[in-house]
Amino acid sequence: MGKEQTRDMTKGSPAGIIVAFAIPLMLGNVFQQLYTVVDSVIVGRGVGVEALAALGSADWLSFTAMSTITGITQGFSVLIAQTFGAKDRQRMQKAIAMSVWLSVLFTLLIMGAFTCKLPELLGLLRVPDNIFGQASDYLYILFFGLGATALYNLCAGFLRAMGDSKTPLAAMIAAAAANILLDLIFVLGFHWGVKGAAWGTVAAQICSGTICFIQLKRYGVWKIPWKDWSGDLAVVYELLRLGLPVALQNTIIGFGGIVIQYVINGFGFLYVAGFTATNKLYGLFELAAVSFGYATSSFVGQNLGAKKYERIREGVRASVKISIVIAIGIGIILLIFGPQILQIFISKKEVQAEAVLGIAYRYLAVMAATLAILYLLHIYRSALQGMGDTVMPMFSGIAELTMRILIALLLPLLIGKSGIYFAETGAWTGALIILLPSYYRRIRKLYLRKR
Repeated sequence: MGKEQTRDMTKGSPAGIIVAFAIPLMLGNVFQQLYTVVDSVIVGRGVGVEALAALGSADWLSFTAMSTITGITQGFSVLIAQTFGAKDRQRMQKAIAMSVWLSVLFTLLIMGAFTCKLPELLGLLRVPDNIFGQASDYLYILFFGLGATALYNLCAGFLRAMGDSKTPLAAMIAAAAANILLDLIFVLGFHWGVKGAAWGTVAAQICSGTICFIQLKRYGVWKIPWKDWSGDLAVVYELLRLGLPVALQNTIIGFGGIVIQYVINGFGFLYVAGFTATNKLYGLFELAAVSFGYATSSFVGQNLGAKKYERIREGVRASVKISIVIAIGIGIILLIFGPQILQIFISKKEVQAEAVLGIAYRYLAVMAATLAILYLLHIYRSALQGMGDTVMPMFSGIAELTMRILIALLLPLLIGKSGIYFAETGAWTGALIILLPSYYRRIRKLYLRKR
């Protein structure tokens, strides 16, 4: 197997390894989030506030479908990291083959579940009539393109598990460039509106997935004997044990977001547009947390496979310290420059521009002030997943769901519409309360096992 970009994370400085691994992931996530932001900028400024609101009303449904696929492939990559760290090539090949079959199965199931009941789902969400058709068109295209989502996440997960974070970066740069170009052509050139934005996103995901697939081929990953493509219940069980809780965790988080969307939709399309603008930035200010989370998971997984438990503790500590510093820095920037940044989504010529921007900044300010909670959540959740514990992270997702629903439904009744701004922060806090003691219990068990 080629090793020119794979990385053995069981040797060297834990902090240095994690930072070096996370930086390409961060850059890759910048480009991944860039094309979702560009979708909103081009649609919001080129088509109008109603079209921007249509994207926002669809956000949590698309997040739930896509993140369920992302979650299950992320869980699969834990076993790949562990077998790679243990230098067990035969078991790694079997795990890769079974991961492919399971990913195809789950993608088809999710695609069918969401496309068959889409009008009913949008109705339950109280999507305003003036944006219902655009939201429906946008989601149908994204859901039929879920195969592209699965291709990228599965292949990128394999690469990260093997210590290669540079190829996913290159894939995201290419995808971002393709998406921006196609958005300009489809939305502004062909005047396809939100449909054009959706087709641009699907095409970009096909591009990024293909690049990762080709790199895996160069590493010789796909040179798997035919016998390893046959079913292996023991490996399937292990993959499902790792993948299903992560997928369920993301589904639960998505459901909580759907409840928030239900409440926001009831406030009218101006609130939908304002929340959409901030939620598109959410992905950008969360990206360092996601990147350090992936780096931590791969680091922990490889070192668990090598039975180097002290390195796990050192690596997680380093990730925590670095993430807190980054979260505080990003939060300060958002609080100071938030109004100016949000203006990229909405043309000042729009009659409702000031109202939408006010809603968006108040929501942004609450999240910016509490960003460190989100970053800690990602580190501890990823550390547990890297150690093979995907159950407690799932319970943290249930805590997120509970807090989101309680705050979204009750706080607006007590203090008015502004209560909805605190749903995300409350959800992060609830999850972290579950994750912190779970991590420290798990790390103690590893030390006891070593003795």
